Amino acid sequence: MVDEASEQDGAREVARGAAPRHSRRLSDKILIAFHQACDQADYEVAEQLLRILEMMLTRRPSSPDTNRRKNMESLVAAHERLWYLRHPETQEQ
Repeated sequence: MVDEASEQDGAREVARGAAPRHSRRLSDKILIAFHQACDQADYEVAEQLLRILEMMLTRRPSSPDTNRRKNMESLVAAHERLWYLRHPETQEQ
């Protein structure tokens, strides 16, 4: 988790016109928000975030992405997590 001081520092840097030091890709932020929604049992929001993430990762990239395979593996893992959370009776004991 990012603490408030780090967020405030990042906001000040953006206000000055500088890029935040620890910037993440938008897709990474959406994946983090997905996991937070799962942790809070807000599965509808988690599903919507997955749809957005899937759209971002499957559309034609404007530049070649060397992490495409890793991104797709993360997307599949996220779908699996949501499925198991919605179907707890299918998990092996």
